[in-house]
Amino acid sequence: MELQYFKRTRVFPIMHLVVVKRETHEKHPGFAQALFTALKQSRKLALERLMDVSSLQCMLPWLTQDVEEINEVFGGDPWPYGVEASRPTLEALTRYLHDQGMTAKKMLVDELFLQVK
Repeated sequence: MELQYFKRTRVFPIMHLVVVKRETHEKHPGFAQALFTALKQSRKLALERLMDVSSLQCMLPWLTQDVEEINEVFGGDPWPYGVEASRPTLEALTRYLHDQGMTAKKMLVDELFLQVK
């Protein structure tokens, strides 16, 4: 059911969300981009290890088939970084927060994140 839901909605739960306070960004304008770059490099290494099925990184009997399915369904990356790559999931989050009364209005995704170039 989870796979069918993802294929229909493109929503897949995000693993983590890293936040930098606006005042920190204003004091150190290069920090957010440097952090983002470092996290992307770290994730790239982790995905490379996972996808290398020549010597399994963990003892899961069907890891090879799972890796193949991840590549097929997610293009190899179930947790892409960035607002645009996560937009369907983030839009669902803002909708759920409003529907459940946790926000006074439905926030727009672009209101929540500073676009760092």
